[in-house]
Amino acid sequence: MTGWIGIALGDFTGIGPEVALKALAAEAASDDMRYLLIGDAAHLRRLNEQLHLRLPLQPYGRAAEGGRFFVHSPSSEALPEMLSPGSPAAALAALSWVTDGAQRCLRRELDALVTAPVNKESIIRAGQPFIGQTEFLSKLAGTDRTAMMLLGEDDRHRWLRVALATTHLPLKCVADQLSRDKIELVIELASQSCTDLGLPRARVAVCGLNPHAGEGGQLGDEELTIITPAVRAAQTRGIEAIGPLAADALFYHAYRGEYDAVVAMYHDQGLAPLKMIGFENGVNWTLGLPFIRTSPDHGTAYDIAGQDKASPSSMQAAIRLAKQLARARS
Repeated sequence: MTGWIGIALGDFTGIGPEVALKALAAEAASDDMRYLLIGDAAHLRRLNEQLHLRLPLQPYGRAAEGGRFFVHSPSSEALPEMLSPGSPAAALAALSWVTDGAQRCLRRELDALVTAPVNKESIIRAGQPFIGQTEFLSKLAGTDRTAMMLLGEDDRHRWLRVALATTHLPLKCVADQLSRDKIELVIELASQSCTDLGLPRARVAVCGLNPHAGEGGQLGDEELTIITPAVRAAQTRGIEAIGPLAADALFYHAYRGEYDAVVAMYHDQGLAPLKMIGFENGVNWTLGLPFIRTSPDHGTAYDIAGQDKASPSSMQAAIRLAKQLARARS
């Protein structure tokens, strides 16, 4: 298969462009995909030279002439050569690049989109309301039936795949934001993700919200009133869902392979175990979008940007997953 993978290069004052170029240099020999890097062309070419990668970058308009690595700048104006970390110009440019990539996916010009890290604080300080790329892309696609999944493996190829019922919320708001419909949706998307990945089964374990999954209502009643009805509703639709289970024990069993995906109730409940075993190669996958979107599971890392210190392993894993899913869909 020859297809197109788009890579939105994220905040240029962070490590996104660096890990994208390094990942492509390491990964591209294993496939025949074509790549569209969406960002500031001048910055990218300078970085390509500084890193001595020698990727043969071409303007996107010359795609018909052959080649595999193309660069597209949505804006006609180049970014200033020197930008401070988290600058408003870089933050707003990053959003425009994500938007361009998503629109190309919706027009079916790209088979998948990989998004490099952006910085929420920088975007908000630049005057744009912003929760996260998952929510931003969901709005662009005109859907709210999405969920964030993080997946990663340890050095013995033991996987965790964790979908979140809520994402970027203050902890005190989590219980109020949970609903039966939302949890049922995330269970459904987690089950479908197992099928999309080609797994032989789709056994989904669902976390409780409270310690010990509420102790029968003694430590909170969300398990009884919200989570259990959602699990039962999913079961009636033929989904192999189990729970709610105490999260502290659940992840041990998931790590041993007894479950294929986990639905966690809030961000740190699910991502702390995931990052413990897959910090270097974790991937963020947005479930439920009408197109494939993956992202490395790390931030902009302003403190090491421009120093050739950033590891591309998570970006490389995000590109691999995007390719795998694109091939399966084709």
